[in-house]
Amino acid sequence: QVQLVESGGGLVQAGGSLRLSCAASGRSFSRYAMGWFRQTPGKERRFVAGISWIGGTYYTDSVKGRFTISRDNAKNTLYLQMNSLKPEDTAEYYCAASRPSSNYYPNDRNEYDYWGQGTQVTVSS
Repeated sequence: QVQLVESGGGLVQAGGSLRLSCAASGRSFSRYAMGWFRQTPGKERRFVAGISWIGGTYYTDSVKGRFTISRDNAKNTLYLQMNSLKPEDTAEYYCAASRPSSNYYPNDRNEYDYWGQGTQVTVSS
């Protein structure tokens, strides 16, 4: 069992930056693929960025070059550094953990087993 708690959301002007954190409890954090998703009202939860258990990173096209996902296995913490934020980045952001599997780079919400409660990011124009 893994419990996830996000923090770091808030209100920022367009062009600004935020860093989200996700603290994980439970053992074997380093063995999980981790991801960030976001959701706006009435829309599906969508993949933003992921990091495999071996450290490989991957992103949805709209955030490439602006967002950076990272993990600190010693601290059981996942991060999402968000730069050059745009109003369209406004959403509830969720971190998620995917149990070890043959897919090292899960990017579908159905491939993730544990979820945090979310943190709101609002980007004003």
